[in-house]
Amino acid sequence: MTERMQIGEVAERTGLSLRTIRYYEEVGLVTPSARSQGGFRLYVESDVARLTLVKQMKPLGFQLEEMRELLAALDPNTDSPHTSEGERLARLREFTDIAEQRCAELRARLSAAEGFAAMLRMQLTDPSTTAR
Repeated sequence: MTERMQIGEVAERTGLSLRTIRYYEEVGLVTPSARSQGGFRLYVESDVARLTLVKQMKPLGFQLEEMRELLAALDPNTDSPHTSEGERLARLREFTDIAEQRCAELRARLSAAEGFAAMLRMQLTDPSTTAR
């Protein structure tokens, strides 16, 4: 039998807030696999994995519609009568290119931020150093 988790445990495991998980349900990114007799949301491992993917997409700036499309493309069990396997793989390649470009942009921003932090540290250790 598949272990079912309540939203609090899912929040703990994913690092997402209860509010965020509920919002992702509201906008159709993830749906609890079941509800308890009392109406509580119940999730399984595949739901947690889906939420984790959404969390990974967020810092790369993917919009909700892109997230929906990417989640559908990643799930081989999602049968869309309008999308062939070749089209699905082509779309995954496009998303891969986008993700790699955004990672490169984030690395560049991080490098600039690290340079700035290093300059600040230098000011603390040697106040006679002036920023240029």
